This record gives sequence, C-alpha cells and structure tokens, in this order.
Amino acid sequence: MGNNSVDPKQLNSLALAYMGDAVYEVYVRRHLLEQGKVKPNQLHREATKYVSAKAQAQILHELFDRSFFSDEEQSVIRRGRNAKSGTVPKNTDVQTYRYSTAFESLIGYLHLSGSKERMEEIILWALQRNM
Repeated sequence: MGNNSVDPKQLNSLALAYMGDAVYEVYVRRHLLEQGKVKPNQLHREATKYVSAKAQAQILHELFDRSFFSDEEQSVIRRGRNAKSGTVPKNTDVQTYRYSTAFESLIGYLHLSGSKERMEEIILWALQRNM
C-alpha cells in the first residue's frame, strides 16, 4: 500500500462503512475457519449470523445498553446511522440498515485510526455473542 495515510476523521461514513464491512468480514471468516467450518455452503450460512444487517444492528444496540462506547465512538456511530446511502437491501428495514451501517462505520473508523485493540475488543465481543 502507498504511504498516503487516510485520515478517518475526514472520510464520510459510507467510506468508513465500506472499510469496516471488509475488515469485519475477514475476522468473521477466520473465526468460522478456526471453528472447523470448511464447507462453502456452511460457511456462507454461518457468516450470515454475524454479517447480516440485523446481527450488526443488534450488536450495536447491546453494546450501547452497556455504555460501551466512548464519546468519540458514539459520534462516529451517530454519523454512520445518519448517513444517507440511497439504497436499502430488500430484506431489511431502513432503521436496521442504518444501525448496521453505523456498526460498520465504527469498525472502519477504528481500523483506519490504528485502534486495533479496541476494534478487536468489539469484534471479539460480537463473535462470542453469536457462538
């Protein structure tokens, strides 16, 4: 990768969510492989438990209920939730989709900020919740 660092504070929420989606997906896939799940159809079905809009929105709500997020993180989440993407998947209501975008924005933000430990703390919590 180039030397040009990306300032996550300057990126819009949908760009952060784009990054967060990919990062989270890698962690989920690795988690499934570590659990011995190797059949493609099984992997896809299992992955959906983690990466669906509904699952991501629920994770965010549960962590909010535990006062888990810093003010800075809450601000990223708020921006992600309010981002207008222009599209909503067929099988999800707008509210759920917005919270899932907020979750992905936060993961993207933490990843690009170099806050790997904090990001992994959230992802680990999400992965263990679904076991």
